[in-house]
Amino acid sequence: MKRLILLAALVLGIGTVSAQNCIVVDSEKIFKSIDAYNQAITELDQLAEEYQKLVDAKFEAVEQLYQNYVAQRASLTASTRQSRENAILAQERAAQEYQEGIFGKEGTLMKRRVELIEPIQKRVFAAIEAYAKQAGADAVIDSANNPTLLFTAPAAERTQQIIELLR
Repeated sequence: MKRLILLAALVLGIGTVSAQNCIVVDSEKIFKSIDAYNQAITELDQLAEEYQKLVDAKFEAVEQLYQNYVAQRASLTASTRQSRENAILAQERAAQEYQEGIFGKEGTLMKRRVELIEPIQKRVFAAIEAYAKQAGADAVIDSANNPTLLFTAPAAERTQQIIELLR
């Protein structure tokens, strides 16, 4: 009985595996072949660098306030010390909120990234889907940065065809 069940499972498994047609693409290579994507990444990198300078300046201002406070702390009254500490903490919170407003999930940089990259992603994914349907593929596997993809037959690789389709 066990042999019969095992044999049935094996036959069904082989039939299922052989019935699937998979293709492999490297989405990173596809995206890097698109000039608009490369320009968008360059723009985002420049924006991030500019924003980081602004954030760093705010945190440097907090650090300067703190250093001045430490240098003068001995000569300050208790109430003045407390108000200075509160002012420093408030400026630090403001700097953190500013940083989150730029680099956070809902921040300025993320919104700009979505604005620049999303249309390109939609175009690439639509091209991959169209190619997969044309090739009769049941599944598309992305080999970009995928540590679980252990082997790909060169015949299954279709990255170049997708790049050509996008041009």
